[in-house]
Amino acid sequence: MPSENFIIREIKPTDNLAISKVIRTVILEMGAPKVGTAYEDKATDKMFETYQKNKAVYYVLEHQNKVVGGAGIAQLDNFDGTICELQKMYLLPIARGKGLGSKMINKCIKTAKTFGFTSCYLETLPYMTAAVKLYKKNNFKHLDGPMGNTNHYSCNVWMLKKI
Repeated sequence: MPSENFIIREIKPTDNLAISKVIRTVILEMGAPKVGTAYEDKATDKMFETYQKNKAVYYVLEHQNKVVGGAGIAQLDNFDGTICELQKMYLLPIARGKGLGSKMINKCIKTAKTFGFTSCYLETLPYMTAAVKLYKKNNFKHLDGPMGNTNHYSCNVWMLKKI
């Protein structure tokens, strides 16, 4: 199934339930902890509302009118400066291995640049190997420790990309 059959667009209020299901499905699939991750994050149920703030955007990936993934950017919490965070990037299996992850990252980074951010931070889990590989491929570099305070204390892989 070619990547042309997928659409990247800004989130709408009607996408909240679908994207929360995508996020929680992928977290369970990966065997990630439900505590200290996006699984228990209150924002996961109100993604549209969460990104209705200055210098923030969330994109969904749609296939045949169904939300199959998403990724967003926003100012890194509890951090002064021009660093944004790549947030809640999750893709269902139907969307993997087609270059769509890189397209989602590039869309977020391009928007982040227009917002005036100079670097993009992310957190993930070490056993999410495909995600870590994708981030490395998109020029994210490993950090020795976390930046800001995202409250995702179960995530212990931290990466940064200059934009």
